[in-house]
Formats: sequence, C-alpha cells, structure tokens
Amino acid sequence: MSLTVTGTIGIDTVFTPDGQHRENVLGGSCTYFAAAASFYTPVRMVAVVGDDFPPAFRETIARFAGVDTAGLEVRRGSKTFRWGGRYQPDMDHRDTLYTELNVLTEAPPPVPDAYRDSRFVFLANTHPAVQIGLLDQFPDRRLAVADTMDLWIETARAELELLLTRVDGLVLNFDEAEQFTGLRNTVAAGRRLLDFGPRFVVVKKGEHGAILVHRDGIAALPAYPAERVVDPTGAGDSFAGGLMGFLASSRDTGEPTAFDAVRRAMAHGTVIASFTIEAFSLDRLASLSRAEIDARFREYQHMLRLA
Repeated sequence: MSLTVTGTIGIDTVFTPDGQHRENVLGGSCTYFAAAASFYTPVRMVAVVGDDFPPAFRETIARFAGVDTAGLEVRRGSKTFRWGGRYQPDMDHRDTLYTELNVLTEAPPPVPDAYRDSRFVFLANTHPAVQIGLLDQFPDRRLAVADTMDLWIETARAELELLLTRVDGLVLNFDEAEQFTGLRNTVAAGRRLLDFGPRFVVVKKGEHGAILVHRDGIAALPAYPAERVVDPTGAGDSFAGGLMGFLASSRDTGEPTAFDAVRRAMAHGTVIASFTIEAFSLDRLASLSRAEIDARFREYQHMLRLA
C-alpha cells in the first residue's frame, strides 16, 4: 500500500569518539526513513531543501529505486537544514554542536495531489505544527505514526500534545520519553504517552533495542548485536522506515496497529538500523541488497528463538 514520509532532508557534520568525522554529508529524518522503507515498499517523500542542496545528494537518493521524489521541493533563495553533532564514547548519546533550521522556518512543502491517497503516513521529525498540517492532507490514511525530538518537546509542547491526539503511533528515544513525561522508567513513560491518544508507543534504546508499549501489551526486542558501529546517525529513522515499510507491504498483518503486527515490524526495523550504523551517512544503505537484509533477518529470528 502507498506510504508517504514527511520530514527533514539535511546536510550533516558528524564526529565520532574514535576521532573520525565527516563534514557536509547527506542526512535528515526523511532521507534515512525513505531509504530504509524502500527495501520493502515504494515510498513517497514530502520535504524541502534549499538551492544549496548538492546535486550529488539528489543522485544518492535516486539510487533507491523505490523512492518517489516528486514531493521534494528545491526552494530558490533558501538554505538547506543543517545539523552537526559529536557522539559520546557510548555511541548512544550525542552532543548537538549546531542546528541551522534554515528552510524549515519557512512554509512547509506542498503535498502533491498524487500523494493524497496514501494509506500509510509517517511524520518524521520536524515541528509538530507542520506535522499536523501535513497529516490533514491525507484523508484516506489507514495508519499514521509520528517521530519527535527533544527540541520540540521543549519548545512546542502544546502542538506536540495535540499531534498525539491525531496519530496511531509514536516513535521516540528513551531520553525523549523521559523528557516528555518526567518518568525514567520506559514502560511507565510509554503508558503515560498512551494517555495522550496513540494506540502504541515505540521507545528506542540504542544498543539495548526497543520497547513497544501498546494498548494490548508490552514487548521488548534487543538490538542486532553489531560488531562494527561507525556512525549511529539515522539509525532511529531507518528503524522507523523498516517498521513502516514492512507494515505497508504486508498483506497478512491484518490491522496495522495490532500488537503482533507492530512487534513483527519492529524486528524488520531493527535489522535495517543495524546496517545503517556500519558507515557514515547513507553509505551502507546505498550499497545494501535485499538478500543481505533477508539473511540478517533470519539470523535475528534465530537469535530470538528460545526453543
């Protein structure tokens, strides 16, 4: 079924604890999500960049055959969103060095008419007021899930609370769940978030996996035990892409918000994210094959089997 993602496309600078760094590489929540989801289903992008966006980056996105970029606007006279970060030694936490919202402070990109019939919608990280406005343009949606970040929890709390009354699911990391609810326990924080309206909340915990807090139960999935972690940037967005891509592509999951469907989709997201972290930017996803994904998913299934 049709899947649309809205969010940021950016230019990143990343520093890692081992002294490596990459300046001005392709990034953004929408970018990682779309690349990951494209291994499961065609995905439509709604995003905006400035006229400083390098043509080579657009070529990289075009390498993912399942990604439709008709909704990617290049806005003349504007600058692309930029972010810089330095990872701490545990690679689960990072310090933001700078955030330049640039084109994100302007009007959001238009949704192409051809996209409005999308049944699956993911609102990747951007201002919650923009997410709400975009959500309203998909009247036939069957499943709507949102992501958020610490900046919006701090500066746009009211809009974020309103967004949660409108979506079926929320994906965020454990620091953000604590920041939003004031609760350190992940399950308790997830239950508090359900009170705002979503049917399920997925809390990402980095190398410790992810926890599903659902109105019908709780599940915990470990991360795939990666041997090599180069750059965790985009892992969470790739996780969400794998999750939503699987749900949008599956004919046997029934109701996409059902507990078992979301739990199985999380496993696919976990596997995709484990590839993202093996290189900077989208380099590993760009070289990834479906055969590699399927092989690692079988390994992950075997790892989870108790009997």
